[in-house]
Amino acid sequence: MGGLSIWHWVIVLVIVVLVFGTKRLKNVGKDVGEAVKGFKQGMSDDDKGPPAKLGDESRRDDQARDERSSASQRNDDDAAR
Repeated sequence: MGGLSIWHWVIVLVIVVLVFGTKRLKNVGKDVGEAVKGFKQGMSDDDKGPPAKLGDESRRDDQARDERSSASQRNDDDAAR
């Protein structure tokens, strides 16, 4: 009574195929495979290259963030007037 035999799994598989259809199950399997492949590729990309250096890109990001905060502060001041 505690375990599931092979016949139980066969019945469950038949019910799943009847409910979802083979085409949808095929698409789900393909999507899961692509997700796993992308995850593995992302993990290997992290290991390959040296860590990113803080350089021109981070300075540009900081300048853009400062400009946005200045602009929003000016808009808030204009709205208060």
